[in-house]
Amino acid sequence: MVRVSWPVFLAHMLFLLAAWTVFIKYLFPLAFALAEGTDWHAYIYWDLWPIAHGWLGWALLARPGYTRALAIGMAVVEIVIIVTLFATFLADPEWSIWRTNWFVNKVFVLACFILVLYAALKHPEGFRTSR
Repeated sequence: MVRVSWPVFLAHMLFLLAAWTVFIKYLFPLAFALAEGTDWHAYIYWDLWPIAHGWLGWALLARPGYTRALAIGMAVVEIVIIVTLFATFLADPEWSIWRTNWFVNKVFVLACFILVLYAALKHPEGFRTSR
């Protein structure tokens, strides 16, 4: 049986999440807009979270000295933002294709960062510099 550390597992989860987010937030809306004949950017919700998730994924593999602090900080920020967005959204939900895509994406992001926070707090040895 292969034993994988929390940081390695979470790094790969973050890379998949970043790729999924690029697809769901950028490529799918772009393709839909082009097929519909509207402006190419009409349905895109712009942000830089996929880059941040890729950075954290890289840090979890490379383990620079700031990895654990980055993991905890990014996890707390993501969890607070998503829980706040969910509270606002669920008070008066709009279940269009775009908002449903957004919601499903955020559920996975929330789950990922709950795991990141858990691992960083309960298994700090896995976040130490690898050198």
